[in-house]
This record gives sequence, structure tokens and C-alpha cells, in this order.
Amino acid sequence: MDTKAFQDYYPDDVAHCYGCGYLNESGHQIKTYWDGDETVTHYTPEPYHTAVPGYVYGGLLASLVDCHSTGTAAAAKYREENRSMDSQPALRFLTASLKVDYRRPTPLGVPLEIRGKIREVKGRKVIVDVELRANNEVCVTGEVLCIQAPEGFLAK
Repeated sequence: MDTKAFQDYYPDDVAHCYGCGYLNESGHQIKTYWDGDETVTHYTPEPYHTAVPGYVYGGLLASLVDCHSTGTAAAAKYREENRSMDSQPALRFLTASLKVDYRRPTPLGVPLEIRGKIREVKGRKVIVDVELRANNEVCVTGEVLCIQAPEGFLAK
């Protein structure tokens, strides 16, 4: 596994995302890495991420699937173009469609593992399939359609 997360390569002007931006002190600040042909993020929810006592709020889970996938899409596109993630112009992806299926309640107080598999990279589109696990059990699955941000969209 790489030692530097995908999000660590984001230029400052595109590092404010609530889910994955390292410049957003109030955000999740997730870190995503290649693990072979899959991507992986680990995240431990805080006690205030509760839905009902003992279980994680579903909106947080959807957010983790979302941001894991857009980071995965960017990394997949860099890989397809045979570019390093610190090369310019920076590639960033936006969510065009987010489908989340809650398979079982997700327990609070344990680390979560989010894994992504690239289903398709075609032009500016990347489709990512995701599994979120707690205690080695699949709690959430997702399918995310990510679209490369157009030039100038992320400019200040």
C-alpha cells in the first residue's frame, strides 16, 4: 500500500471538501490508498455520529462512500493516463450519481473499512463500486458515478 494518501496530493485550492479535504478542520479528512487494484479508506466514527444508540448515522456512511469514490476516481484517471498524482493539471472528480444500499446496521465504536473497485473509466466518467465493512461484515454497498470536474470549475 502507498504511504501517501490520494487526498495528500490535492492542491490547496481543491482541498476544502467536508469529506476528504485536508484543509477542512471540521470535516472527516478521510485518507484513501491503493491496495492492489482496489482502494481502501479506514475511518472510525465518533460517538456523535450516532443514528440510534450503538449505530452509525446513515448520512455519514453515504458521505464516506461518496468521498472515497471521488478520490478513487481521480486516482484511477491518473493511473489510466500514466501520470503521478502530483502532476498538473490536477484531476478532481464530482459525484454525478450516488447509490447507497444499507445492508445491515453499522455498529458505532469500531473502525470502518471502505473499499472501492473501478468498474469503468471512460473519458471524463469513472464508475466505482464500494463496500463499507465493520467487523469484517458488509454493512453498506454503493455505486458512484464520478465525473471529472471541467476546467475552470474549481478555480477561485
